[in-house]
Amino acid sequence: MHFNKRWLFIGLSLCMFVLTGISGWASPFNGLGVGAFSAQEQDQPKPETAKSATFTGSIVKNGGQLVLQETSGNVYTLDDQERARAFEGKAVKVTGTLDTEAKLIHVESIESSEA
Repeated sequence: MHFNKRWLFIGLSLCMFVLTGISGWASPFNGLGVGAFSAQEQDQPKPETAKSATFTGSIVKNGGQLVLQETSGNVYTLDDQERARAFEGKAVKVTGTLDTEAKLIHVESIESSEA
């Protein structure tokens, strides 16, 4: 009988541990209906749609990636490495949208600016 009580205690303890973990994990979702997430999203300002811009500089290697180094010294990673490869070491105009946090240009076009 003593052996069975020990396993019962261990089993109940494990169940409580698991249930406590699940309830802690799910607590951000407690009491929220289906529309609760959309209501939260409406409270937050929506980011403006990024507008295309033109950046001038040179395509250079930085580590293992090709980047645009502007004449002002700013360096931006390019999301289209294949397109940039053809312009490595050359002066270019890159048109795209800038992700300022990641310092990443989403490339729309790259053209040589050497004339």
